[in-house]
Amino acid sequence: MMRHVYVGLTYLLAPVFIGREAWQAWREPAQRRRVAQRLGYAACAPRAGSVWVHAVSVGEVQAAAALVQALRRRRPDLPIVLSTTTATGAQRARALFADSVEHCFLPYDLPGAVRRFLDRVAPRVAVILETEIWPTLYATLARRRIPLVLGSARLSARSVDRYRRFAALIGDALAQDVTIGAQTVEDAERFRRIGAPAGRVQVTGNVKYDLEIPPAQVAAGRELRERWGRARPVWIAGSTHEGEEAAALAAHAAVLESFPDALLLLVPRHPPRFEAVQALLQRQGVPFARRSAGELPQPGHAVYLVDTLGELQAFYAASDVAFVGGSLVPVGGHSLLEPAVLGLPILSGPHTQNGREIAELLERAGALRLVPDADALGRALLDWFGAPPEARAAGESGRRAVTANRGAVDRLADLIEPLLVRSSGARPATSSGPSGSR
Repeated sequence: MMRHVYVGLTYLLAPVFIGREAWQAWREPAQRRRVAQRLGYAACAPRAGSVWVHAVSVGEVQAAAALVQALRRRRPDLPIVLSTTTATGAQRARALFADSVEHCFLPYDLPGAVRRFLDRVAPRVAVILETEIWPTLYATLARRRIPLVLGSARLSARSVDRYRRFAALIGDALAQDVTIGAQTVEDAERFRRIGAPAGRVQVTGNVKYDLEIPPAQVAAGRELRERWGRARPVWIAGSTHEGEEAAALAAHAAVLESFPDALLLLVPRHPPRFEAVQALLQRQGVPFARRSAGELPQPGHAVYLVDTLGELQAFYAASDVAFVGGSLVPVGGHSLLEPAVLGLPILSGPHTQNGREIAELLERAGALRLVPDADALGRALLDWFGAPPEARAAGESGRRAVTANRGAVDRLADLIEPLLVRSSGARPATSSGPSGSR
C-alpha cells in the first residue's frame, strides 16, 4: 500500500522535476539530452550481462573509477555502464573513461522510466555507490532478478530518523535482493535499524580512499608548475561556489602583502559561473590570466582563472596548498581526497558534512585546517607559506592517513563477484509489458 502511495506522489511531483530539467537544458544546450535520459531513454545500446554502476556526482564518479579498474582486473571482458545524476558527474565520467565505459543519466523513480532504462541497460548486477534508496527502482530490479549492491553505503543518524517515518516503504525496498557494503560499523547498524536484513549488511569501508590520481594528470600539473617557477608560492581554491571566490581573493590579497609573487589558481565548480567570476576579477582590478583563452600566468598575474573542465587534479598537482570549496558556504564541501592523495596541506571551511569522516581523519593527521572566513583563510595560508617544511610534513601526513584506509574497493568487488557468478546462467528478464509510462 505504502509503495502505491509513493508511486502516486512521484507522478504528481514529476512535472516539477521535469520542468526544472527542461529549464536547465534551455540554459545549457549541452545538457538537452539529459531530459530524455531522466525519463528512461538511456543513450546506450543494450549491454546484456553488464554491471551497472551508479555514481551521483563527481566524488562518486572518482570512487567508481577505482571500482571499475578492480572489476576489469578480475573480468577484463565485463561490460560496464555508469550512470550519474548531475551534469558535472557526467563530464567527469567522460573525462575519466572516454568510450571505454557506457555513460547515461539515472532515470526518475517512475515505473515507466525505470522500465525503459533497465530494458536498455540490461544489467546482470546493479551497484549504487553511497546511499540512494529508490523504492520503484529497487522493486523493479527485484522483479527482474537483478541483484543490487549498495557500495560504500553511509547513513547519518538524522537520515535514520527520517527513513523510519516511512518504515514500511524503506524496509520493503531493502528487503529485496539488496546487499549492503557499509562504510563503518555505525553505518551498518543504522541500515539494520531501518529494515535491512542483518545477514546482508557487511562493513567494507569507504571506496573513496582508493582514489588514484592518473599519472598523466600529475605530470601535466608538474609541467605547468615548472613553467611558473618552483620558487613561486602557488595555492588553489578548487570547486568554489558563489561567495567563495570573493573570500579567496580577500585571502590572497593578504598573502600578496608578504609574498608579492604568489599565484592563486581559482577553479569555480560550475561552468555557468565562469563569466561571473571573470567579471568579479575585472571589477576588483585583479590582474589574471584565463585558462580557456589558452593563456598562462605571467609574473604580473595574481590569479589564474581555470575556466575549463576536467583539469582540477592537474592543478592540484601544480599547487603548494589547497583550499577545497563548497565549505565556506553551506554546500557541504567537495572532495578533500584529491589534494590529500597528492600530499598537499589542505584548508576547508566549516561545512564538511558531505565528507565528515574524511575531514575528521585528515584533521587528526594535521593535514587539514578548518577556517571560518576569509581572514582565517589568509592567516592559514601565510602560516604554511612561511614554513614550507611544516606544510610539506602536514601534506605527507594526510597522504599516509589516506593510504592506511585503502582496501574498500577490493572488499566491495568481493561482494559483487559471487553475484556475477550467480546471475551468469540467465539473462535478466525484460519488461513484461510496454515500456511507456503507466
